[in-house]
Amino acid sequence: MRDPIGAAIVGAGAISTVHAESLAKLNGVHLKLIVDIDPVRAAQAAEKYHCEAASDFQTLLNREDIQVVHLCTPHHLHAGMAIDLLRSGKHVLTEKPMAHHLHAAEALLREASQSPAQLGITFQNRYNASSRAIREMIDKGTLGRLLGLKGIVTWSREPSYYTSSPWRGSWATEGGGVLINQAIHTLDLLQWFGGEVASIEGSATTDALGDTIEVEDTAHAHIRFTNGARGLFYATNAYVSNSPVELELVFEQGVLRQRNDCLHLVQHGSETLLCEPPATLDEQGLITGKSYWGISHQLLIEDFYDHVRSGTRFPVHAEEGIKTMRLITDLYASSQAQADRMSSRPIYS
Repeated sequence: MRDPIGAAIVGAGAISTVHAESLAKLNGVHLKLIVDIDPVRAAQAAEKYHCEAASDFQTLLNREDIQVVHLCTPHHLHAGMAIDLLRSGKHVLTEKPMAHHLHAAEALLREASQSPAQLGITFQNRYNASSRAIREMIDKGTLGRLLGLKGIVTWSREPSYYTSSPWRGSWATEGGGVLINQAIHTLDLLQWFGGEVASIEGSATTDALGDTIEVEDTAHAHIRFTNGARGLFYATNAYVSNSPVELELVFEQGVLRQRNDCLHLVQHGSETLLCEPPATLDEQGLITGKSYWGISHQLLIEDFYDHVRSGTRFPVHAEEGIKTMRLITDLYASSQAQADRMSSRPIYS
C-alpha cells in the first residue's frame, strides 16, 4: 500500500488522544474521522485534530477512503466492532483487551483468521526499550536458561475514576478490574518472556474499592511455564500512587531487573545499567522521562502501519492477544475455586 492511508478513531475518550497524537507524527497517514456516541465530544476531538466527526459507528463501514480503524472504545465493544470492521475490509488496531470476556475474544480470533485485513492488539509495552532488550537476551540465550520471573504493578484508582465512566468497574462492560484493564500489560509481558503457560493459580479480590466497583482491584498469581520456569505476579489499584512497574527475571547466569523504567543486569556481584527510558517532550516542550504507561504507543502504531503497507503480519495479532485473555480467565476461575474451598472450611478464632 503506497498511497496515503486514511485512518479513523472510534471512541474519543482519554486513550484516543494517544492514538491521535501518534497518527499526527506519521508520514503518509491521514486521520479522517473520529467517531463517538457523544456528538459533542466527537466534534471537539475532530476540531482538535482537523478531521470529520460522526456519532454513528455504522457510517464508517462503507467509507472507502478509510483503510485503518483504531478502536478506543469500552472493552465490551471491542470484539463486535472489530468483527464488523474486518468484514468490511478495514484493518483494525484495537486497544487492549481484545474483548471483555474469552468467548468474545475467541469469536474475534476466528474472524481475524479468515480476514485478509490486519488485526492488531495494543500491547505497547512490548515496544519498551527494556522489554525489547529482555526478549532479545531470552531469544539469544545470553544468560542461559530462564528460571523464574515476576511482575509487580502497584497503581492507584480513586472511586471517581469509575464513577466518571460507568462502564468501568462492571463485569458486563469492563469484563474485570485491575487484571483486564491496568495489569494486563504486565501479565502479557510475563507470558511473552516466559513462553507457553502450563498453569496459573491465584486470587482476585476487591480490597479497597468494594463500595464503588463489582470487579477486583487486587490480584496475585503463581504461574508455571512449560519450560520449567516459575512466575509470580501481583497487581493492585489500591495503592496511593502509580508506581513504575517492577520486573525481575532470574536466569542461570544472571538477573535482569526493571526498576523506575530502567533495566539493570545483576551478574557476578555487580549491577550494570543496560537501558534507560527515552526522553520525551511534554505539552510545554520540556524534556521529561518516561511515564508509567503509554510511551511506546507511537512505536507500536508505526509498526502496525508498516505491516499494513507491506502486507506482512503484524506481530501482536489476535493469537497473541488471546493468550493473556486465557490467563485472566483461568486466574478468575482459580480465584473462585479457592474461595469455594475456603468457604467450606471451619473458621477458627
